[in-house]
Amino acid sequence: MLTKNFTHVNAANQPTMVDVGAKMPTRRVARAHCRVVLGSELLGRVQAGEMPLHKGPVIHTAILAGIMGAKRTAELIPLCHPLGLDDCQVTIVPDGPAALRVECTAVVTGRTGVEMEALTGATIAALTIYDMCKAFSHDITIDAVQLVEKTGGKSDFHRSENL
Repeated sequence: MLTKNFTHVNAANQPTMVDVGAKMPTRRVARAHCRVVLGSELLGRVQAGEMPLHKGPVIHTAILAGIMGAKRTAELIPLCHPLGLDDCQVTIVPDGPAALRVECTAVVTGRTGVEMEALTGATIAALTIYDMCKAFSHDITIDAVQLVEKTGGKSDFHRSENL
């Protein structure tokens, strides 16, 4: 049974931004990841750099898109606080013979966490891979989007099982 209340709803049950003004700024770090299942043939082509794409190399373009997405999270998700990230790192590595693992780590010194920035960064990078590869296959899937860990603030979180 869930015992907590929703944070973005006021006493009148209306949407509201969470007031973080009284919180002390702390260093906050969040890491999220997901998988992009391409299939082994398409993954091989992406890794080999054989795909002539006008946007640039798939992996490099997706990394840039993920960082850009994390930086713009407040514009995409209602009531998210705009944050000036201290750091944002996106990595994309093979995950078995047919998939890529996309991971985003977001860091801020502030009054609110960066979970949404990390999740947005990972997801936007994955969507960019899909966009750049969809001409070759529509069987691509994005799955297992999840927060892996967060530190700083009121409580820390560490997922015991990863992808």
